[in-house]
Amino acid sequence: MKYVTLKDVCTINMGQSPDSDSYNDNGEGVPFFQGNADFGERYPVTRKWCSAPTKMAAPEDILISVRAPIGAMNYAKEECCIGRGLAALTPDKTKVSPKFIFWLLKGKNAELNSKGTGSTFKAIGRKVLEETKVPDISLEKQLEHSETLEKIYAVIQHRKSELQMLDDLIKARFVEMFGDPIINSFGIDTKSMTDVCEIIDGDRGKNYPTADEFSDEGYCLFLNAKNVTSTGFNFATCMFVTKEKDEVLRKGKLSRGDVVLTTRGTLGNLAFYTEDIPFEHVRINSGMVILRMKQDVVDEVYFIEQFKMQLADIREKIASGSAQPQLPISAMNKINILTPNIEKQRQFADFVRKVDKSKVAVQKALDETQLLFDSLMQKYFG
Repeated sequence: MKYVTLKDVCTINMGQSPDSDSYNDNGEGVPFFQGNADFGERYPVTRKWCSAPTKMAAPEDILISVRAPIGAMNYAKEECCIGRGLAALTPDKTKVSPKFIFWLLKGKNAELNSKGTGSTFKAIGRKVLEETKVPDISLEKQLEHSETLEKIYAVIQHRKSELQMLDDLIKARFVEMFGDPIINSFGIDTKSMTDVCEIIDGDRGKNYPTADEFSDEGYCLFLNAKNVTSTGFNFATCMFVTKEKDEVLRKGKLSRGDVVLTTRGTLGNLAFYTEDIPFEHVRINSGMVILRMKQDVVDEVYFIEQFKMQLADIREKIASGSAQPQLPISAMNKINILTPNIEKQRQFADFVRKVDKSKVAVQKALDETQLLFDSLMQKYFG
């Protein structure tokens, strides 16, 4: 395939921060966007205006973030001032379709990020954008590719919306049965988190595995932060230790029915170690704990859904550390868990399991659609 460069088909306008005295919140001047924090779904959200703009973007210019995170994109809805965190691209419509350039740059996101420089915040300059390769194909073919990607992307967004609606359904059912868990609007009896479950730390002693003791296969799966996500377990990448190493570790081994909670960094992710998890021997690393429920007091599925609803409040009021938030075991006695009748909890858990079956079907469809989208992006843009 033949290529041209982005500078051959687009005018590239790098942003520049105007004098801070010209910023205002009262609508004086033109909308001012500093970076991707101002971006919406398609167009930026105006929060500030500028009375003495320096660099301007025109309506329907492509706005791209050039500072961390690099590569986020929107379209300009109107004439606006752009700060140094953005660049504006004006495609030459006699040569390229703006939609084609938009999708091209989405497909180049990882490449652009790899070219970022800077010790604290990665950024790209004009030259990186100018030299980005653009397939030299007809306008007709560009439009065809763009329309295909638009349609598939719309399906992906619809699937994600379905998943969100199913999550919202679970939350609504919880509130219907038990009220708001943060304010305990139904006045249900509560117990501290340390009273409803045994909290088991990982082994941090001298026998903790060193880097060279991990391998891509082995006897015991050793969970890392990537394995415990906001949606449960993810085993895309796994680390293992040998049976001999497993046997010298004293703490942190999972039993079926345990809940894993991340307590450092990405705090509050939960995963349920059920019978269908395909690993018989699993241990946790030092950034998580095992929660072993007192099953006559609280149901695991019920606990997980309640904890997720309380998570923002827990992060704000209980977790410590600004750079890397942490939830030490010593602070978990401050977390109150509603403890209604166990049979009612189990009724709710049955409802969640039924909804989860629908989520599995939607997630499968989403994964298949995403795979198709990714393969077409690779085919069209390399």
